[in-house]
Amino acid sequence: MTPHSNWAAFAAAAPDLAATAEERFGRFPHHVLATLRKDGSPRTSGIEVRFLDGELWLGMMPGSLKALDLRRDPRFALQSNPGADTDMAGGDVRIAGRAVEVGDPATVARYAEEVEPPEPFHLFRTELTEVVRTRVEDDTYLVVETWRPGAPVRALRRK
Repeated sequence: MTPHSNWAAFAAAAPDLAATAEERFGRFPHHVLATLRKDGSPRTSGIEVRFLDGELWLGMMPGSLKALDLRRDPRFALQSNPGADTDMAGGDVRIAGRAVEVGDPATVARYAEEVEPPEPFHLFRTELTEVVRTRVEDDTYLVVETWRPGAPVRALRRK
């Protein structure tokens, strides 16, 4: 099985990349979630995400196809909203991992109190397997920073 980590462990291991990712996802409310359909083909859906209590949370409408996909196969990919025009300040951030549905009523209630989502809803906490930031440096280099659990951030610069 692929090693995974929650958001707090990622932030402790790679604080600069985690801060950049949170800022990038916080810039716009809507992002893109990729899940797997029954036949294994990809499904992309809009989603809002939350960083609370050391976790990256995914909340979804009841019975939504993306929630049903994650119940069947928890693997996901999440891409930050690139924003208007060509403004990619902070770069492009992508997160991959597994989404675990939360059934604990106390946890769901704490989330609902903090976020105030339309109810009822599905709540998933994430287990990260990869975080990637792609950006342009000095109008010269394409820089790809990659973090995986148990490894330091790796940066690749291409001209």
